[in-house]
Amino acid sequence: MFHCADTMENAEDGSPVRYYESVDLVDAVHPQTILAYEMNGQPLKVEHGAPLRLRVERQLGYKMAKYVMRIEAVASFDEIGGGKGGYWEDNGYAWYAGI
Repeated sequence: MFHCADTMENAEDGSPVRYYESVDLVDAVHPQTILAYEMNGQPLKVEHGAPLRLRVERQLGYKMAKYVMRIEAVASFDEIGGGKGGYWEDNGYAWYAGI
């Protein structure tokens, strides 16, 4: 799980909720997946997702979390948000977003 600093709107009641996303271990250790803290040799700027941005090149854009503050290995999504693995997944998107 990637827990982020930005907030989104809770679809049920409109309250703010911290953005969160997940990938499986296959994508997490894939050579094209990176956690970026720099861009072009410079520290990553906030407008590009600082302090840390997830890039999962084999997945669609909503899997590429920005403003990552905490990373957590979990056995289940049951206790996180709506239990489907991410903010967008809890709001109807597919968990696996491969391209």
